[in-house]
Amino acid sequence: MGTVRNLLVAAVAVAASLLPAKAQQLTVWHDLGDNGVKWFEALSAEFARTKPGVTVRSQSFPTDQWFGRVISALNTDTAPDLVFNNYERVIRVQTQTNKIMDLTALTAAIADKSFLSEDDLRVATFKGRQIIIPIQRVQMAFGVRKSWLDKNGGKFPETWDEVKTLAAAFRDKDPDGNGQADTFGLALQAAKPRDLIHMLDLFTFGSGLRHTLIDPEGKITIDQPAHAQVLEEFLKTYSTYKFVAPDTINHSFNEMYQVIEGGRGGMFRVGDWNVRKWDGANVLNGDFVSGPWPKFAADRQNAVVIGGMRGVAVPENSPNKALAQEFAAFMLTKAAQQASLENVGAGVRKDLDVSKLSPRSQYFAKAEHRLAAYDFPESIHPFYPELEAAFHRKLLAGISNPPADWKAFIAETAREMRELAAKLKG
Repeated sequence: MGTVRNLLVAAVAVAASLLPAKAQQLTVWHDLGDNGVKWFEALSAEFARTKPGVTVRSQSFPTDQWFGRVISALNTDTAPDLVFNNYERVIRVQTQTNKIMDLTALTAAIADKSFLSEDDLRVATFKGRQIIIPIQRVQMAFGVRKSWLDKNGGKFPETWDEVKTLAAAFRDKDPDGNGQADTFGLALQAAKPRDLIHMLDLFTFGSGLRHTLIDPEGKITIDQPAHAQVLEEFLKTYSTYKFVAPDTINHSFNEMYQVIEGGRGGMFRVGDWNVRKWDGANVLNGDFVSGPWPKFAADRQNAVVIGGMRGVAVPENSPNKALAQEFAAFMLTKAAQQASLENVGAGVRKDLDVSKLSPRSQYFAKAEHRLAAYDFPESIHPFYPELEAAFHRKLLAGISNPPADWKAFIAETAREMRELAAKLKG
């Protein structure tokens, strides 16, 4: 009888092994648009090679909607399996939910991760918890419309003085040849704290300086001579110099992109994720060239800025938590990283094939330029977002009503920021 029972059990096991794998679906929420959706479709197909029956469905939301949806879903136990975004955005989610899983042990168990630096893992950590697995370094270069540049000497601007000369030409000399005064020297943004201060971060770190507003010890930096020089010129770009669209003070990411993609901006931020779209015939058709941010001083080396780290996070209340962690680790494999590079233009591995990329994408993928990493003050000073919001209000007031003496304005702003920082630190 026992033999018959054993044979039946074995037969059932064999039959079960011949059945199709149970279908499972993981859901990922991100804000990378169509390119991100295509990337996750490629990842889904690759992941299914080792996990038959598993599919990965991604949903892309505008950044502001992504915040609201993710925070609400985690707080109401309706979370997706994974979320993907820039590190500082995941910090905001964690701050408001405290429901992002600590991935320290998962990362430690990944054998093939030698390409992740200490800085990569530091950036991924918030309040002692590794809240993301680093997947894509976010490179941000200074971009110039190539055809406009060719009409004005053809030399990529290295110094701030060269940028100012080009900005005036791009504004005044009808670089697109349409006979209308509808072009601007630079396309920037200013509406929200991260809009304006993010732009200042790029000019600051890109020029070889560190710590835009506050350093790790809590010292305000904006009135240090080198920092004050960058800040003054930056503010004049929006006001005195009139290098940007008149309503730039109200521009956020979308409006800035409308100026760039509408062919009206001469110089602008180029993120590694922008290139694939901007290579398109219906956008900029590859008519741009990227390089380091401008120098403000001859003795400081300028750079392309690592403005963030995109990574994957697993909610504590992920519906398929174990499988979600497997997929998160899979995103560091060579095949997954190759798909990341080809669809989004970024990765963290150093052994990827870049030959299929356009020259503009290869610029970022090869990363042969000097890189300067943003310092993420919010990971050190919990009060930083509030300090930054006050800084933003002060700078907007200066742009709206330019002071007679910018140096005095910056000194006054520094005093106010010191007083506020001391109050916020308690």
